[in-house]
Amino acid sequence: MKDYLLVFRADFSLMPNRTPEEMQAMSKRWMDWIGSIAAQNKLAGVGNRLEGTGRVLKGDSTITNGPYAEIKESIGGYSIVKADSYEAAIELAKGCPILKQGGNVEVREISEN
Repeated sequence: MKDYLLVFRADFSLMPNRTPEEMQAMSKRWMDWIGSIAAQNKLAGVGNRLEGTGRVLKGDSTITNGPYAEIKESIGGYSIVKADSYEAAIELAKGCPILKQGGNVEVREISEN
């Protein structure tokens, strides 16, 4: 089995403000989805949600605030899963709750070298 990185992206500015109950329900959907991958022994790293702020370091040592404001989608988090192929990793990603919120999941194979 190979390791695949699942990168969760969305335009978080378009997501509606949620009540505490709605936020709890969304959190449960995420935990259920991750739990189902773990139950299959295919979760290599749960990852974490990322904060909306950051810094970008460029080759000339310039540091700017990031993520870039002009980018509509930003990375909200990531996980690492184990799968036999891209197709199998994509099947795992299909259950991601962010897909129902207008977001997407980038699937990338992690190099062994």
